[in-house]
Amino acid sequence: MGSLIKASDLKYRYREDIAAGDLRRFTGKPDPAPFNRDDLHEVLPMLEAVMEELGTYDVKILHLLEDILNMNLTKCISTREEVFDCLLVARQEWLEMQ
Repeated sequence: MGSLIKASDLKYRYREDIAAGDLRRFTGKPDPAPFNRDDLHEVLPMLEAVMEELGTYDVKILHLLEDILNMNLTKCISTREEVFDCLLVARQEWLEMQ
């Protein structure tokens, strides 16, 4: 997966956990590792994977996914694969309401 989304594309600003910068990031399921929704090094690969799965890199969709991640996703959804699945489902539900 190439880096198609840059930090400057994002609606929100995230901190960069330099200490965790070299750790393995989300590349797809299965991935039961915890997801840090406040770390840019976690958020970028997650959003890229979701956008790739959706087959779009529309900035409106990117910002919608960020809104879901930051405002609607409960803290009990904590693993990378749970976050991935929830973002896909939430995006689909949003489309059905339009």
